[in-house]
Amino acid sequence: MKAMQVITLTLLSVLAASAQVVNFGKCPQPAVQADFDASRYLGKWYGIKKLPTFFQKGECSTATYSLKSPGVVGVLNSELLNDGTISSITGSAKAKDPAEPAKLEVTFFEGSTPGPYWVLSTDYEGHSLVYGCTEFDQFRKEFSWIMSRKPTLSEETVEELNNILSSVGIDVDKMVPTIQDETYCSAMNQ
Repeated sequence: MKAMQVITLTLLSVLAASAQVVNFGKCPQPAVQADFDASRYLGKWYGIKKLPTFFQKGECSTATYSLKSPGVVGVLNSELLNDGTISSITGSAKAKDPAEPAKLEVTFFEGSTPGPYWVLSTDYEGHSLVYGCTEFDQFRKEFSWIMSRKPTLSEETVEELNNILSSVGIDVDKMVPTIQDETYCSAMNQ
């Protein structure tokens, strides 16, 4: 029993140091976007707010989705790092179950375990709310992004999306804004 506590505390310390959001318990099962249409979701999205992650450290983040093949969405995530360089990663996403098209699984490296990418809400033209959660032992690791088709999103819409997250027990106070200032992000647009 003591060994498990030491391992658990060590794991929590490592995850906390990497700014990852980790909580006790199982992942919530929020409702996803009804009748999700991946073809309408394609195109460029700007990051507005996110739960901190170890793999996304920059600003000016964008996600660009394209049709890779029938039922498979190509993913291109880009961000501007503090040293002025642009970091990008490509991957693919597809629905594990065609009956639940808003519950996508994303893979960035060949042979890696897919990560959950659930579209909780989108109007396709203005906003998107994404949530993912992975369980391990007695804990869960959570991800969430509020995205927009433009570099800004109204406070009313952000509040609406925060309310969706809060309603399923996700701590929106841990969400951090993403800088999308036109001058600061100009390197991303060259």
